[in-house]
Amino acid sequence: MTDLRNYTLVTAAYWGFTLTDGALRMLVLLHFYDLGYSAVQIAFLFLLYEFFGIVTNLVGGWVGSRLGLKVTLFSGLSLQVVALGSLAMLNPTWSPLLSVCYVMGFQALSGIAKDLTKMSSKSAIKVLIPAGADSTLFKWVAILTGSKNALKGIGFFLGGLLLATVGFRTALLLMAGGLALVLLATLISLPREIGMAKKKTKFSAIFSKSRDINLLSAARLFLFGSRDIWFVVGLPVFLSTSLNWSHTQVGGFLALWVIGYGGVQALAPGVLKSILGIGSPRGGTASGGAFALAGQTSLIAIGVSLEFPPWVTVVAGLALFGLIFAINSSVHSYLILAYTGHDNVALNVGFYYMANAAGRLVGTLLSGVVFELAGLVGCLWVSAGFVFIAGGISLFLPRGKQVSI
Repeated sequence: MTDLRNYTLVTAAYWGFTLTDGALRMLVLLHFYDLGYSAVQIAFLFLLYEFFGIVTNLVGGWVGSRLGLKVTLFSGLSLQVVALGSLAMLNPTWSPLLSVCYVMGFQALSGIAKDLTKMSSKSAIKVLIPAGADSTLFKWVAILTGSKNALKGIGFFLGGLLLATVGFRTALLLMAGGLALVLLATLISLPREIGMAKKKTKFSAIFSKSRDINLLSAARLFLFGSRDIWFVVGLPVFLSTSLNWSHTQVGGFLALWVIGYGGVQALAPGVLKSILGIGSPRGGTASGGAFALAGQTSLIAIGVSLEFPPWVTVVAGLALFGLIFAINSSVHSYLILAYTGHDNVALNVGFYYMANAAGRLVGTLLSGVVFELAGLVGCLWVSAGFVFIAGGISLFLPRGKQVSI
């Protein structure tokens, strides 16, 4: 039986964090765009956020396996409260250089917080689901991942709305207060020993992974890089400048995109079963989905190049991208847990999300640089190349029932 109480506690904590994480990203992006910062400058605001995600996932998995996932979950929530409160103290009279350095520093803290929270929440599912329950594991992974992304989408909308109504500083303080309440509930209710390895793990073990985990992590890097190349900076700036959308409209569209994306992730087990007739995905599912996504992204790029109506190419096209990407992401999230055992789950999930963060870092940087050089079309072509590479790597994943652990 699934440990429903603890699963609910972990999920609720992850939801609370995700809401603030999505809102913070939109607040920072739109606030600094209003101040006149370029696409490249805005991308740099998020670089340390993504870079420290790489470090955090790598080290955080080792810490979680030794001290328990409650410690890493609590640490992630605490650091986000500090980051939100500190960013609220940003002084508009500071020089641009000082402002950028200040925001980058506390965005880095928020990046550490995000990946501690994510690694803890995703690892906890493996611990709370009985061994051998593959279909149950896929279902609960899909529910957690899908609901998280739906909440992140609501966070995007909330960030744009709060910026337009109460302003940058008040919005951040409100979010810090709400997350502090989630932190308190988690501290009181969740058992300390959850996710703690039976044997003490050496630090060197963070780099010692199976072939399947290494391959899946590499595919994850290129998959998430492909999304962030156009999503982080290119798309919001394009919607604001080329289509003259307001902050609320930009935030609302990105919110609906991520909410829909999360909804598809939650439904992924049923979708795959009805389309492909399978209960649990394998390596072939990941590769086929990635190649389909590469082809679809190329079609969007061609449509934008030929100046088709943006509602057909950008809005409808990227909505379809979200659907295919969501299924791919859900398959990956299941496979990393299927490829790992209960006792080393935090280590392997941490390593896997380290690759995820590396992909986001590369995608974030390229989003600003490629958009400056080649616009949204350039972002889409580079994205298509990344997801094609992800599909190629996934061809080497186990295609049958057996996987190596």
